[in-house]
Amino acid sequence: MTVTPAARLERIIGTVLRVGVTTSSVCLACGIAVFFLSGGPAAAVLLQAGILILFATPVARVAVSVAQYVNERDWTFTALTIIVLVELMASVFAALVFHRKL
Repeated sequence: MTVTPAARLERIIGTVLRVGVTTSSVCLACGIAVFFLSGGPAAAVLLQAGILILFATPVARVAVSVAQYVNERDWTFTALTIIVLVELMASVFAALVFHRKL
């Protein structure tokens, strides 16, 4: 049985999304537990890590798509997906600049 490139891409993307959401959920749950048990900076670090991982998950999904399209030599979808990735990164950059984090 041959696995089609589309099926392979969907499997990889599914794995990336599961890992991202699971890791984020674990960080958030641990952060909440630490906050209620002792408070302190460890809780804030865990909560911020959980949110950051959750935000990074869609970006990772797009990056995986770029890599897969390059591997398939599908240049139209590669270009379109790179545009999406650039827009995602630009929005992160703009958010940081406008909130004076950079």
